[in-house]
Amino acid sequence: MLEINLKQLEAFVTTAEFSSFTKAAEALYLTQSTVSAHINAMEQVMGVRLIQRGSRRRVQLTIEGKQAYDMAKEILNRCQSLQSLGSTIEQCQLSVGASSVPSQYLVPELMSGFLSKNPDSRYMLQRGDSERIHQLLKQGDVRIGFVGAANDRENYNYHVVTGDRLVLITPNTDRYRKLKYSGTSGRMLLQEPIILREVSSGTRKAMEAYLLRLGVPVRSLNLVAQIDNTEAIKSSVSRGMGVSVVSELTVREELESGKLLSFDLDSGGLFRSIYLAWRKDITLTSVEKKFVDYVMSQSEKV
Repeated sequence: MLEINLKQLEAFVTTAEFSSFTKAAEALYLTQSTVSAHINAMEQVMGVRLIQRGSRRRVQLTIEGKQAYDMAKEILNRCQSLQSLGSTIEQCQLSVGASSVPSQYLVPELMSGFLSKNPDSRYMLQRGDSERIHQLLKQGDVRIGFVGAANDRENYNYHVVTGDRLVLITPNTDRYRKLKYSGTSGRMLLQEPIILREVSSGTRKAMEAYLLRLGVPVRSLNLVAQIDNTEAIKSSVSRGMGVSVVSELTVREELESGKLLSFDLDSGGLFRSIYLAWRKDITLTSVEKKFVDYVMSQSEKV
């Protein structure tokens, strides 16, 4: 069991470097008696005198003290390097939160590109709906978020990363193929049995805003299910449970394979924005600034 601790080593090294108990105590924010006690304890463990004590004011090391100083200084330097390593890792860490659509279809590509240019960086990703990501940002559990709704412009910075088209999806059946061929819009299919995202999702909020513009209450819809997972929604629609409004980004493969059909809600389409967000009251680290700059530089390409 080690009987010498870092506090004792720090007191000894600082006293040796200042050649003064008083100045060492001031530098360490300790009392002079505490510094002296740390060094006495170290001397007792080692069984040798490290500092010559006398009437002279300047502290002098004994021969053993000079040898101990070199070793103690090396130990403290290594501990400092170890501590700095943790700080370096933290400075290179990106803590990111992303709502459902960007976490699956946007963030992986952006992070891959950023990490290829900044190989020392690391990131942690937490997922949830837009409201959940705002909560994580508020709590400080994530520092940067990708969200589908700008819920609080007073307290957060929002920058548009990309536009996201919302479409109404249906199973690929004869009936819906005929409706699509005849030019039926998604708006005309809103009275079909419908599956919606959870209330706090960005997609749901965009859908509700659209219905509000139409003067259609949500309660008037033939709601058969409310599901908080896009993959589950797509699977339910393909099995004929109902239709749903989702991000076009999420159904590209299903549309290409013919598993699902999509309808624009209106002739001009329904769009929402995907935002990059962070709190106004925090200062971004250097790597976070690099990431924000990178995402914004890629926004047009996205």
